Amino acid sequence: MKNLKQILFVVALGLGMFATSCSNDDNEGETIVPIQGKYNLSQQGIVVDGKEQLVDAIENASGCNRDYLDLRVSNAAVEGDYDGSNCALVETTGTYVRSHNDLTLTFGGVSTTSDIMNLTNKELKIKDKATGVITVYTR
Repeated sequence: MKNLKQILFVVALGLGMFATSCSNDDNEGETIVPIQGKYNLSQQGIVVDGKEQLVDAIENASGCNRDYLDLRVSNAAVEGDYDGSNCALVETTGTYVRSHNDLTLTFGGVSTTSDIMNLTNKELKIKDKATGVITVYTR
């Protein structure tokens, strides 16, 4: 009987340690989803009175594929812009750096840093630290 109590105590202690080690804040708010991938420009907006006001991105030319942001493993960033009546694609190559929940994009020597608000397998939502503009990309 004494051995059974000791075994139950050890099992309960082990379960307790396991449950507390699996806390949601182990990654300090960072997502573990890789940021690399191609994202289609979906929405843009701002926060008004504490609420996001997002609209379809006007940069997407009517009748064309959606503009995109391609973040590559090599830290290259490629912006794709479809424009004009023939939906001509213009690609601009730059770089990106991710530091915790910050994303810094550099194109043509101009850098912008944004907070990563949401990063999932289907969405990248960023908020420009200087302007407050929210941009939503989808995969």
